[in-house]
Amino acid sequence: MNPDEEEKNQPAQESDEDQVTDIQQTVESEPEEAEEPETPPSPSEQFKAKSDDDPVTWTASDYIHLEKNGLWYLIFALVVIGLITLDIFVIRAYTFSALVIVMAIALIVYSRRPPRTMQYALSGQQGLYVGEKLYSFADFKAFGLIQDGEHHSIMLIPTKRFSPGVSVYFPDEVGEKIVDILGARLPMRPLKLDAIDLIVRQLRL
Repeated sequence: MNPDEEEKNQPAQESDEDQVTDIQQTVESEPEEAEEPETPPSPSEQFKAKSDDDPVTWTASDYIHLEKNGLWYLIFALVVIGLITLDIFVIRAYTFSALVIVMAIALIVYSRRPPRTMQYALSGQQGLYVGEKLYSFADFKAFGLIQDGEHHSIMLIPTKRFSPGVSVYFPDEVGEKIVDILGARLPMRPLKLDAIDLIVRQLRL
């Protein structure tokens, strides 16, 4: 090959190498896109991801609030005064009077607390979510339905004797779905309001 031909081919080769180098520098200089932080899934989304069945979700108040009129407060004050009078003249244990006063104040404060709107989710695989707290089916031996006037609620009966039951209200449109899911995992028992529940509702507590 002639020296002249070698000189002509050399610039062409150098030009190709420069183009490759420029492309590599361009790729390396491109900034990587920052990954957006993942939002933690809600309880209902966790159910959809982990369970095979279709979960049911709803919102309801944690209890039924009943308005109290002036007559209610008058009767309540008479009951408190009567208990204190009984203590002064009969029982004569002044700690009882102090306990009555403390309980009366606590009851007034509690009765004036507005109900909270809670988020509920029920899945046949995991259990019942009340807010962020999970109640597993393994902790309960049965369930029942309670009708309180126009309101409906379910109660989960615990397996342990002195453990409290779990009672939640639900709207009519999800009632059938709730009963189907619970009935497939727990036996259903007939429930009704006992004497204490009836008294509490009559007193609008």
